[in-house]
This record gives sequence, C-alpha cells and structure tokens, in this order.
Amino acid sequence: MNSPILWYFADPMCSWCWGFSPVIEALRERYGARLRVALVLGGLRPGERAALSAAAREDILHHWHAVAERTGQPFRFDGALAPGFVYDTEPASRAVVAVGALAPGQIFAMFKAIQHAFYAEGRDVTQPDVLAALAAGCGIDTPRFQPAFDSDDARAKTRAHFRQARAAGVHGFPALILQQDDRLTRVGEGCQPRETVERAIDACLSA
Repeated sequence: MNSPILWYFADPMCSWCWGFSPVIEALRERYGARLRVALVLGGLRPGERAALSAAAREDILHHWHAVAERTGQPFRFDGALAPGFVYDTEPASRAVVAVGALAPGQIFAMFKAIQHAFYAEGRDVTQPDVLAALAAGCGIDTPRFQPAFDSDDARAKTRAHFRQARAAGVHGFPALILQQDDRLTRVGEGCQPRETVERAIDACLSA
C-alpha cells in the first residue's frame, strides 16, 4: 500500500481558505508523519480581466467580514479592493507553483505569505513585484523567482493544477480529499472546524 495523500484544494486569494489556514497548518503538523499533504491550486478566478464593480466589491467584502467573524483571522478592510482592482487569481497561483518548483519545501510558506499579504496587509498580490518580494521572504531571490514565474513551464503547471481540481469535482474551496491507493474520500469541504476534519481523516485511516 502506498502512503496516503491528503489533497488540499485551495486558492491563495480565496477568503475562506485564509480562514482555514490555521486548520490546514494543524493538520499538516498532526498527520505529517502518516501521510503527505499536497497543495492543489484550484483556480478561483483565473484570467479575470475586468475590474471589480462596486457591487462585486461589496459582495466580496461581505464574505471577508463573515470569514473574519467566524475564524478570527486578520483582515485589513481599509482601502481593500481599491477601485480598478482586477481579481485575477492566476498570478498568485503561478507564484506558488514557481516557488514549489524551485524549493518544494516552501510551497505552503509561499501560499500563506500571499494570503497574509492580501488579506491582513492589503497588498495587491496580482502584481509580479509584490509576488517576487514574498518569494524573497521564502528564500527565493528575485533573479531566481522571476524567470521561473514568467516561464511557460510555470504557466502550464498552473493550468494543470486547475484541471486537477476540476477533474476531482472540486468547485469550491477549501476542499480536502484523502487518497488511499485508488480510493478517494472527501474529508473536508468548506471552512470546517479542525475537529470535524480530523474525525473524517481518522475514520478513513482506521478503516
């Protein structure tokens, strides 16, 4: 039997994934010796080109307030989603992929760095210079990060992540699927409490 894999489907610009961040960190710590936790970039709004309308901005901020209230995760609301902001999640996802290719052990660190920068600091993580600075904080300097981020390989791998999420039937984030050989079990959907997810994982592992 192969080691189990816990597939974590998420997007760095998904507010509920930011709310779920402490849970996935706790799961990685608890189960790291028993299974591999693998991040799949789901593609929340890849390729978006139009700026947010005022109505869309208010709708998104409503969700942010709900996440903050439910999870206690920090958000910076002043000046959030400034006029003209284009909510394209592809660059942030590609930055995670690029860092993962250069330093696989830093993929979750980069994912969280983007989340924190976007939600808690109000930085525009659709911009390459912001992403390069975050990569530098993960130990990947700009001369290494920028070519990897701009490469056709990173773009192709990012699209492959999106396809994997769709093929798995994942349409909302965060989502967790436990793979045990050929058996796939959805053990988490949405921003669920840690205890709920752990019970589902434990049930699968002990079956």
